[in-house]
Amino acid sequence: MSRSKSDLIRALFDAYMADDRKAVENAFTDDFRFTTPYDDRIDKATYFERCWKTSDWIERHDLETLLVEGDQAFVTYRCTARDSKSFRNAEFFCFEGDKIRRIDVYFGATYQKGVFVKQQS
Repeated sequence: MSRSKSDLIRALFDAYMADDRKAVENAFTDDFRFTTPYDDRIDKATYFERCWKTSDWIERHDLETLLVEGDQAFVTYRCTARDSKSFRNAEFFCFEGDKIRRIDVYFGATYQKGVFVKQQS
């Protein structure tokens, strides 16, 4: 029985927090693509080379919005780091069956102890 797209996204965020790289790898299609303001449609292997980090710097992820329509989903979340910085991101997901085929990430503002931290370009 296939899981809902919402459940797949929640499981992905849980796998990140558990540093379960194998679960994250298995969540992606072979032709997975990842885009951020720093990376344009990088493939699965490049994603794990450049972007995979242990989550020991993260205190928690709080999913704020999770909207699913067909094979697409939009998520906003707040990430709180152990150094008290926090930031909000939005991610757009595209699915192929029960696997994630694409994620586009949009960065939000960063705060430390409740105060806005201007990012350097």
